[in-house]
Amino acid sequence: MKKFLFVLLLFSATVSAQQALLHSPTGKLELTVSLDQAGILRYQLLQDGATVIAPSVLGVQFKDAEASFDRGMVWQAADTTVWSEMWEPVLGEESTIYNDYHLLTVKLSQPATGGQIMEVQFRLYDAGLGFRYYWPAQDKLNHFVIADERTQFSFNENPTAWWIPGDYDTNEYFYVKSTLGEVKASRSKAFTEIGTRHTWSEMGVQTPLQLKTAAGRYINIHEAALTNYPVMQLEITDGGYSAKAHLVPNIFGDKAYLQAPCQSPWRAINVGSKATDILASRMILNLNEPSKIKDPSFIKTTKYVGIWWEMHAGISTWDYAGTQDGSYDINNRKPSGKHGATTERTKVYIDFAAKHGLDAVLIEGWNTGWEDWFGKWKEDVFDFVTPYPDFDVPGLSAYAKSKGVKLIMHHETSGSVTNYERWMDTAYRFMKKYGYPAVKTGYVGKIIPRGEYHDGQWMTRHFNRVAEKTAAYGLMVNMHESHRPTGLNRTWPNWIASEAARGNEFNAWSSGNPPEHETILPFTRLMGGAMDYTPGIFEIKMSTYKPGATEQVHTTLAKQLALYVTMYSPLQMAADLPENYNKHLDAFQFIKDVALDWDETYYLEAEPGDYLTIARKAKGINEWFVGAITDENSRTATIDLSFLPAGKTYTLMLYRDAVDAHWEKNPMAYTIEKTQVNSGDKITVALAAGGGAAISIK
Repeated sequence: MKKFLFVLLLFSATVSAQQALLHSPTGKLELTVSLDQAGILRYQLLQDGATVIAPSVLGVQFKDAEASFDRGMVWQAADTTVWSEMWEPVLGEESTIYNDYHLLTVKLSQPATGGQIMEVQFRLYDAGLGFRYYWPAQDKLNHFVIADERTQFSFNENPTAWWIPGDYDTNEYFYVKSTLGEVKASRSKAFTEIGTRHTWSEMGVQTPLQLKTAAGRYINIHEAALTNYPVMQLEITDGGYSAKAHLVPNIFGDKAYLQAPCQSPWRAINVGSKATDILASRMILNLNEPSKIKDPSFIKTTKYVGIWWEMHAGISTWDYAGTQDGSYDINNRKPSGKHGATTERTKVYIDFAAKHGLDAVLIEGWNTGWEDWFGKWKEDVFDFVTPYPDFDVPGLSAYAKSKGVKLIMHHETSGSVTNYERWMDTAYRFMKKYGYPAVKTGYVGKIIPRGEYHDGQWMTRHFNRVAEKTAAYGLMVNMHESHRPTGLNRTWPNWIASEAARGNEFNAWSSGNPPEHETILPFTRLMGGAMDYTPGIFEIKMSTYKPGATEQVHTTLAKQLALYVTMYSPLQMAADLPENYNKHLDAFQFIKDVALDWDETYYLEAEPGDYLTIARKAKGINEWFVGAITDENSRTATIDLSFLPAGKTYTLMLYRDAVDAHWEKNPMAYTIEKTQVNSGDKITVALAAGGGAAISIK
């Protein structure tokens, strides 16, 4: 990794007895931090002289303390530093990332408790602001409990927002667009579809929260480097003119148990004059620590198929007997004939992957316990090493190896996380023995230890433990039902992807995801890291499997191809059945061709909830891929090819919606066109309602 650092004693910063003024590297952003006469700390953020964040309170309240760091504080010192580096992610949307910021550290004391010290560290980038609370090692402060955070984000107006309800246990909602003042958790139509949920306030929302002002400024609020702290959600106050941090508690109401030296996660505010500025920011990654993995050679892009969608579509079952009767007597259980994860069926997927050059096969439902796994709050459900009688672990591992294909392990915990922690070492040794390079974990259901939530401090620590432990075994991990990512794939690049949002599976058995959903996710869920969205569904109507069923994927087939470019992940599933791909091998060619690791990414046009067009250059080779998607409205995408090197002619393959395509009426109609282009060309592509287009350029 190339890296350089320099420190300047003088730069664009002014510090007085009670106030500091800081500018970003090019002066685009301006930060003011001040302490008032009541000892309350506030900050204000401007972009090009216009207010982004109006004066807003900072502070932290301790539990059972005589005084906290929320008022009555004394300004001790303020130091400034310049930092500039470039680093190379193991896998990413660019091969090189620049990390340039100005740092302000404000040191505060609390005389009411004998002079306890807290620092607030501010990193100001041209793209936005990150800040966190830090408690150094000190005699007067050791163990303490966080009762609340007073962090505030205030605005001079009531901006437009794209939001999901504040929920301690799930983020699998689709987004609502409204002003902040119109937020109301029960407005989310997906509210009743989620079995495990804990909304805490009608005015509560989750981060990342995407905002847009009347003047067209885009603001994104999130957090970074969440390692030993609860998730930050937001409570909307002052009629939509402000949002206050809300930390996910445990059942006792406590937020975080800490010991100095320690820090909060970074609170992150990305700012852009265009929507594409938000997508292009790498500030969340930059706020995380460098990789802790000395040899990342085991971390590889993975394109996979799997025994998964057929269960969601109702063709197969996860459990062996198909009874859901709670029986654990394996020897006396009769097979239903619908079990998906059989030796024979797995070989079909292995053969398909080998034939088409895919890397791996995921198998869900291979291990005992699925008969009685959900909703019972049971401690011991899975042991992660005992297969069903019709699944030959050593035989399939040898068969996959002979075909040059890897198998991806699946560990569903059913929310019994203490049980999983007892089994992790045994399960990971089992994976290494049989050559599984990656595991997909799941956390469906209420959390054990009882009294903890998915987004609480205990689970934050667990997710980090899983990343660290899998890294120690040389394994990659893809977490489902985790909290939303906060850029930790920089620190643990083996944490290759997460779900942590409403994925494609909801299209198989629920009201589905509206066509706008995938145009919003890059501005929200994907701000913190790669998403295992599981695109690539070619058989869009569920009535194919269940006569009379009305469910369908709210998409066109061409849009499913485009998602491989617009929904970044170095782990991408071709989620449909091999039988369905065999009917459309011409379209499947794009899935085979598309890269998963990139040298450069170009955000060509975007508006959250409406449309998105992204182009990317494959790492190390002269190939480019473009994805364009739209919401429920048809529109024309304009694709400027000036990102191509000049002076050459390129072959462009266009996979687009047919003229009569429509996400409801004719979703599987597509056309493939081949043409020659150069860097001076602009092409226009008609996108059907709910549709998209995918392009490969060589």
